[in-house]
Amino acid sequence: MKIINQDQGAIYCGNGAWGALEQLLVAAKPSKVFVLTDENTHIHCLPYFNFNFTHTIDHVFKIPQGEIHKNIATCLDIWNGLSNFGADRHSILINLGGGVVTDLGGFAASTYQRGISFINIPTSLLAMVDASVGGKNGVDLGALKNQIGIIKNPKAVIVDAAFLNSLPNNHILSGMAEMIKHGFISSENYLNESFRFNLKNTQQVEALIWESIVFKNSVITKDPNEKGLRKILNFGHTLGHAIESYFLRQSGINSLLHGEAIAIGMVLELYISHELLHFPLKKLALYTSKILGVFPKQSFTKEAVEEIIKLLSFDKKNRGGKVLFVLLEDIGQFQWNLEVSNNLIEAAFKFYENFVAE
Repeated sequence: MKIINQDQGAIYCGNGAWGALEQLLVAAKPSKVFVLTDENTHIHCLPYFNFNFTHTIDHVFKIPQGEIHKNIATCLDIWNGLSNFGADRHSILINLGGGVVTDLGGFAASTYQRGISFINIPTSLLAMVDASVGGKNGVDLGALKNQIGIIKNPKAVIVDAAFLNSLPNNHILSGMAEMIKHGFISSENYLNESFRFNLKNTQQVEALIWESIVFKNSVITKDPNEKGLRKILNFGHTLGHAIESYFLRQSGINSLLHGEAIAIGMVLELYISHELLHFPLKKLALYTSKILGVFPKQSFTKEAVEEIIKLLSFDKKNRGGKVLFVLLEDIGQFQWNLEVSNNLIEAAFKFYENFVAE
């Protein structure tokens, strides 16, 4: 079993993780245990959870699935449910699901009666390599991502790659995007390995997931409140979140999964990195080709680009009204708090639109 100790809790992965969870609950002696699922994890993940979990469960909550429901209205349902079933400050909420469930469930638990303990069991690749580390909990404000939230670590995180067998391919790819991002800001070796992610290779899958967790944890340990170094984890996210919000706002078109939007954001920000910090041209072409080989290209009208640029004003990393980016000098070499002109952002979209792999 692999373990990372965090403030207030620990991350467990591999053989023995479920046993560690049981020991934790025996020691904690919670007054009641609740489980939060969404419609998908209730069907596809709860049976496996029940097979491995031996502690008494007082109630299982089920919320609608999807980013569109990651809001205060859903939190109200959870708060009311906890209250109706007699949850007190010694109760525990187990969040069984992807990033929406763990983000929202963590926020609901952290604010119910001024805070009850919660445990995250991520069931998507994205949640395993991203939401499992760092203690970020929150909800969206309309189409604006994660505008309301709190930083608090769960009492434990249980990472079991077996849950990935229940995921459709596009959700696997969404998680891969975060692993690719970790590669860009850490090492070219991990970057290339992340592109070779193969769900059939169980040993490789667990090793790559754990390497992402260890890397992200090492960054957060040095800067838990995102005053400096932790900002590098936002590479690809400044434009990626704006793109994700834009698609959420549109009626009549399918929204993008988080990782699908971040993949586009990485291409755009690689181009901007080349223009401002001289990120190597050959690597720009190589990794743009690799990203577009995994994530289908999306179309953006001039009006769409203008709207996405407007959405940048809501980015949480902004300071004094200025939009601040994380950009790369090379793989594993970065700068943060960089301003980028709208003209350069528009040029990046043109690069993305016109790029043809050699």
